Amino acid sequence: MAQDCRKNKTPFLIYQLYIMILIHNATIINEGNSFTGSLLLVREKIGRIFRDSVPEALLRICRRVIDARNLWLMPGVIDDHVHFREPGLTHKGDFFTESRAAVAGGVTSCMDMPNTRPQTVTRDALRRKAEMVAGRSAVNYAFYLGATADNRKELERADYSQVCGVKVFIGSSTGGMLVDSEKILQRIFRQVDALIAVHCENEEVIRVNTDIYGRRYGVDIPVQCHPLIRSAEACYRSSAQAVEMADRYGTRLHVLHLSTAREMTLFDAGKPDRKRITAEVCIPHLWFFDLDYGRLGTRIKWNPSVKTAGDRHALQEALKSGKLDLIASDHAPHLPGEKSGGALQAASGGPLVQHSLQVMLELARKGLFTRELVAEKMCHAPARLFRIRHRGFIREGYYADLVLTDPHKLHTVCRDNLQYRCGWSPFEGETFSNSVHTTIVNGNIVYEKGRVIEGAIHGQALEFDR
Repeated sequence: MAQDCRKNKTPFLIYQLYIMILIHNATIINEGNSFTGSLLLVREKIGRIFRDSVPEALLRICRRVIDARNLWLMPGVIDDHVHFREPGLTHKGDFFTESRAAVAGGVTSCMDMPNTRPQTVTRDALRRKAEMVAGRSAVNYAFYLGATADNRKELERADYSQVCGVKVFIGSSTGGMLVDSEKILQRIFRQVDALIAVHCENEEVIRVNTDIYGRRYGVDIPVQCHPLIRSAEACYRSSAQAVEMADRYGTRLHVLHLSTAREMTLFDAGKPDRKRITAEVCIPHLWFFDLDYGRLGTRIKWNPSVKTAGDRHALQEALKSGKLDLIASDHAPHLPGEKSGGALQAASGGPLVQHSLQVMLELARKGLFTRELVAEKMCHAPARLFRIRHRGFIREGYYADLVLTDPHKLHTVCRDNLQYRCGWSPFEGETFSNSVHTTIVNGNIVYEKGRVIEGAIHGQALEFDR
């Protein structure tokens, strides 16, 4: 919890040796509470939290004072599910471009998926990827190690104080990393001592459904059939298999991008750091529903698919009950031409990381969630669930990864204010009632008043207490 400044006896004169930023008179949203206060940033850390007035002497010696009256201050968003496309797919995006989009959306840390070219499925590939990203990312970062049918030794020998987890595609999705052999899955769940993050869709169900709609429409199946092909049954059957297997072997399981009401019966409420099986929901499934295919077409084609209004409502309720533990973007950019075609031809996925926080604050404004719940599911819970060292909370001594939002300033999404390399967004034309004012990464201002600060590349590799 935030400490009252009167309990901290550190002399102010000591701080004069350092570069300091003061965020003054913000509404601080942190650990279930909201209060008016100020934050002193000392180099890359949070030095002091003030619940009362700030000494005049401190106001005079700070390098920068940010007047945060009428602004909301939260920990920076931690997104555990992004595809920044590096290496090998950088025509869609890379860590430089997509991390700029992230900080424009108040995101300060991202965990990147392994379905790249080459795939991140060995420790050597992890090392090379880290070398590519170092010094080029505006956000803090970590990488998943991908599972294949034959890389168990690599999974067992990885250093999970530096690796966020193992990604297993039980449904093939994209990237050719399908692992659906019962025997191989059992071996991974039983023998790999790490967080296992799974994409769950049953391939047999998908193949049967594809045949049904292929006979009806030929090769040009309308995108409206996508949620009927990658159906609720395909999701439930695969998720149930993963949960059963994790129960059998005591696996630390994290089920990604859940999309159906029925899957919610598989999970328990509670805090994520007290669970062995945790669950993620992503922005497309909280905002869109199947009738939006008629309006947006393949722009909202994701795997798993966006489903019914009833499924969306069940996911929103599961967030409030604690069955769903955290919110991610599943940011997965494609060029516009790659999104052309129908249910079979168009690429699945799209750019989202720049607008995930705005979406959730908009849903909070509509009364679906509280702002404290948004901070819990997007900032605190990822830090707890992955055991990220000294991030995800506004606490003295923690890294100063922060976002200031303006809850009263309208923001209309258009191509001119997008940071994505792919140049489009499924939210184009949408007006949010809130905007991101300032993003701070490791004590450095990286985004301010509609502009990414040029040269502000301050992202660090995340570390995990394991």
